[in-house]
Amino acid sequence: MEQVYLGLGSNLAEPVQQLDAALTALAQLPETRLIAVSAYYSSAPLGPSDQPRYTNAAAHLATDLTAYALLDQLQAIELDQGRQRKAERWGPRTLDLDILLFGEHILDDERLCVPHYHMHARPFVLLPLAELCPADLQLPDGRRLVDLLSNCPIDPTLQRLHTPQLGTSTAANKHRND
Repeated sequence: MEQVYLGLGSNLAEPVQQLDAALTALAQLPETRLIAVSAYYSSAPLGPSDQPRYTNAAAHLATDLTAYALLDQLQAIELDQGRQRKAERWGPRTLDLDILLFGEHILDDERLCVPHYHMHARPFVLLPLAELCPADLQLPDGRRLVDLLSNCPIDPTLQRLHTPQLGTSTAANKHRND
């Protein structure tokens, strides 16, 4: 099984509930186990500043799906939760699910860029990710997480909220026993 790390984000339609629902959906993915989730964080939006703050987290999965099959599943979850893809980059959204790391794979094409192309500059991605994996983790492209963290811009508005309870999802437990 591939070890996968995802970034989750929402700033519309009750963002905390959106992330909770996304975790439930992730726990139900075929050939996939939801292993852990970081704390939720509140962050200022990228792009247009006239949108609500984001709620962000990271999740650790183990999957037998290919990267593209997982991407298809993630995009289906986003659509199920009201995501509307628009030309505007970094605009408001009900749910954003990004593959940050997919095992030791490096992918870079029109559909998918892994490791995530801009995670090195996003504290709302790196801090939750660091909760789930060791800081000395070496990414497939040779960068180390500890170096990304030390070089990442500081966001004084970033706030740690709470850590969701995976045990409340019966789906998460069901897949652990499969």
